[in-house]
Amino acid sequence: MNRRDLLKAVAALAPAALTTTIAGRVWAAPATDAKLLVVFLRGAYDAANVLVPVSSSFYYESRPNLAIAKPDVGNPNSAVVLDADWGLHPALRDSLAPLWTNREIAFVPFAGTSDDTTRSHFETQDTIELGQSTKGSRDYRSGFMSRLAAELTRVKPIAFTEQLPLIFRGQAEIPNIALGNVGKPGVDDRQAELIKQMYAKTKLASAVAEGFRVRDEVVKSIADEMTEANRGAVSPRGFELSARRIGRLMREQFNLGFVDVGGWDTHVNQGAATGYLADRLGELGRALAGFREEIGPAAWRDSVVVVISEFGRTFRENGDRGTDHGHGSVYWVLGGGLNGGRIAGEQIKVAQPSLFENRDYPVLTDYRALFAGLVQRMYGLDAAALQRVFAGVRPADLGLV
Repeated sequence: MNRRDLLKAVAALAPAALTTTIAGRVWAAPATDAKLLVVFLRGAYDAANVLVPVSSSFYYESRPNLAIAKPDVGNPNSAVVLDADWGLHPALRDSLAPLWTNREIAFVPFAGTSDDTTRSHFETQDTIELGQSTKGSRDYRSGFMSRLAAELTRVKPIAFTEQLPLIFRGQAEIPNIALGNVGKPGVDDRQAELIKQMYAKTKLASAVAEGFRVRDEVVKSIADEMTEANRGAVSPRGFELSARRIGRLMREQFNLGFVDVGGWDTHVNQGAATGYLADRLGELGRALAGFREEIGPAAWRDSVVVVISEFGRTFRENGDRGTDHGHGSVYWVLGGGLNGGRIAGEQIKVAQPSLFENRDYPVLTDYRALFAGLVQRMYGLDAAALQRVFAGVRPADLGLV
């Protein structure tokens, strides 16, 4: 789809949807023309290698192959210093570290779902998108961004996804449109076939063929799990390409957006300063920097981008030089008017005794409380409106905006 077709498709979707939304419940107006974009990293990214606990000896003991080196000006593969306790993955040095210096980004460690410990991609993604308590029955027709849209005037919501995500399901008709395609590197079958032919008439022929068969099964198994965990989300590479389009669309038309990015399930060969995760982070960082550039300085001052994931990963690396499903994560909050350049929210020392169930980060800041406190500040919502978005939740005011 070219740019003209894209804009036509969006324009065709927007009027009916926006009319429906604005015709809904109008209880509060945004305090400003604030723009909110939620970026969902599907697959549960390894937060401990993004916001690196550089003062924790336990971190380095737990990750002999995956740890990011402590900040060192002479080592480009070392963590970027943030403060005495935390560093940033070096793949984000050029894209997001300048935002830290400008106080345009903050990190909230030990964040996530306090009442969902299933460590299931699907269940916890649903939990977060619904924004409802896990106690009692769930209403899968009501996502929390849809409920938020219903509380605002002048709201123009959109999901940059192939299908309408759970987070935007509700009474209003919210438009959705995918802006990128997933690029998947394939197994090089041609080279494998050449190698098998080389050994075809030797006593190693069966062993070579069996080796490739097992390899293909493992690769397929991992790819299948990744695909399921992604739920059709765009890849980080695709997001890098489409984030600039999202920036232009949110500058010109929309002020409440959602996009999901897949590819974060790293059980095997995750890498450290370089490798699979580092490549994904580099692409994500460039995408967010591109979004900031395209939305422009004026709109950026009124914009907030929140990067979340369904959960974190195990603190200790596994036997395959990867990490498994965990619990607490680290959320990122970016924006031109942000009170950033700091680590926000309740924190504890990163050590073995502080792990949840002796395997992963605990959750000290619940995602619903975080979002409630954030939108309360952004839009000036009163207590009753907040309760309609996040029932039974006490907002956590982290002073981010």
